[in-house]
Amino acid sequence: MLRHINSALDRLSRLALIFAAIGIVAMVVIVGWQVWGRYVLNDTPHWSERLAIFIMNWFILIGAAVGVHERFHIGLVFFKEAMPKRIQFSLEIIIHLATSGFALAMIVYGLQLAETTWSHTIPTLGLPTGLQYIPFGLSGALIILFSANHLVKLFTEGLPPDALGPDVVESGDTP
Repeated sequence: MLRHINSALDRLSRLALIFAAIGIVAMVVIVGWQVWGRYVLNDTPHWSERLAIFIMNWFILIGAAVGVHERFHIGLVFFKEAMPKRIQFSLEIIIHLATSGFALAMIVYGLQLAETTWSHTIPTLGLPTGLQYIPFGLSGALIILFSANHLVKLFTEGLPPDALGPDVVESGDTP
């Protein structure tokens, strides 16, 4: 069953990464159009900068969730690797719990911001202002899901090789 869950989370992470990549490409096209309009046409599109920032908010936050799944988020690696092997296991748990706590705050406060500002409109885009805060909640939910999966793996499989210090990987020790 865990294999199926891991496979589903891998697919979800891949979809999120594709979504973030499409966002980056869209932002590059929009900023390119903005530069073209400003310097060639001498008529800057009024919507381009705000839309690029709007899209950037989405793909950065979704990409951050993918970072948690792929284990390239900030994880106090230097500090953790300097500790003895047994402490590394505990630190890995603390890191995932802290990451989940931060993600929970993203959900709660991001959705509160979305709800509070939904009736306002982004002037240049005509979209509800609250729409720019939805990715906080979505990213937070993905981060909690991915962190919970890492915790389950931690307790069922032990520390992954990339989470251990160099001396542990070479010797093959597990906690």
